[in-house]
Amino acid sequence: MPDRDSFHSPTRRRLLQTALGAAVMLPAAAHAAASPDFDRWRDGFRAKALAKGISTRTWDRVMGSIEPDMSVFAKLKKQPEFHEQLWQYINRRVSDWRITAGREALRRNEALFGRIERDFGVERGTLLALWGVESAYGDPLVQQNHMRPVFPSLAALAWREPRRRAYWETELINALRIVDKGWSTPEEMRGSWAGAMGHSQWMPEVWLNVGIDYDGDGRVSPFGRPDDALGSTAKYLVRRGKYQRGEHWGYEVEGPGGAASGRRTYSEWSRSGVTRADGQPFPNSSASATMWVPVKGGPTFLIGPNFYAVKSYNPSMNYALAICHLGDRILGGGPFVHPFPGSERALTLAEVQEMQTRLTRAGFDTGGTDGRVGNDTMKAIRDFQLKTGLLPADGYGGLKVLARLRQGG
Repeated sequence: MPDRDSFHSPTRRRLLQTALGAAVMLPAAAHAAASPDFDRWRDGFRAKALAKGISTRTWDRVMGSIEPDMSVFAKLKKQPEFHEQLWQYINRRVSDWRITAGREALRRNEALFGRIERDFGVERGTLLALWGVESAYGDPLVQQNHMRPVFPSLAALAWREPRRRAYWETELINALRIVDKGWSTPEEMRGSWAGAMGHSQWMPEVWLNVGIDYDGDGRVSPFGRPDDALGSTAKYLVRRGKYQRGEHWGYEVEGPGGAASGRRTYSEWSRSGVTRADGQPFPNSSASATMWVPVKGGPTFLIGPNFYAVKSYNPSMNYALAICHLGDRILGGGPFVHPFPGSERALTLAEVQEMQTRLTRAGFDTGGTDGRVGNDTMKAIRDFQLKTGLLPADGYGGLKVLARLRQGG
């Protein structure tokens, strides 16, 4: 199952987090019978959609008998939350499974990543990491088991979401326009409750305005072959994130650079005594970076423009660090040299599978034993922690939980 742990802003943060979060396919009962109020709203919205160029044929096909998915309001009000320290957050995203699966995804798509690097200058590690975190490298089981039709969700939000109704109406029209263009069908357009879809979790607006037909099949699609999704994501990072060709995101460093602040070139940082923690030289001494210490007493980083390009995809510093580090690990880099305070190493793939197997046997359903830790596994871990008095009951599956499971709980 997917990681289901991304945190995004209203267009890429809050809205997309449940693309791999609470977006499970619901039975028909979750779709409320269309009330007279919804029917009135739909009749009024029809005029807006047609005025924006949506064809009558597309309107009738998609919206003619649609029922709003009312479950979205519960998701909107209360997302599943697990309070993680930064090292836990990174360990779960930079997992043994994601590193191994990322290398296999690169092997299968070597030519595609080479083409994207030539066309856009975006490093393959960054795209691989985004792909892995957002959709488990396009695993079809994610689409099949954890996504829902987006039109009932968008219709419900456009109808009754009180704070940002205009935004949801716009995204619903964007989704209708995608069908109008023949790029997709209502049946194919499955995603999160918020409407995020495909390999790299596009909202309809991104699909329309940033998406490109990178595989030359005559349509733009985040589904199926990953070419359009990954090529368009590279375009997004360049256009909206100002990604810089030929620069790395940054490096773990050490040294007395605390007296220096602001953006400086790597040469200037070196002259102030700052060096890479792995002992290697800075490859591009004229590039610039700022110093960042996420947690006092933990690793220190110099981060450049491409770190912030990743942050444009999801405005969370922790997310950007996890993506950048995962990309390095997939391409052969090692763990951080300096650990975070109180941290422990991440479990291996075999250890995660053992933990899931032991939890399942003990009556805590993890939703599978494939070595991927999503919300089902985290809930099972938290329930196990609560039952056994293992504190904190934070849902983090690490060495302490595995040791207790090996002791028989």
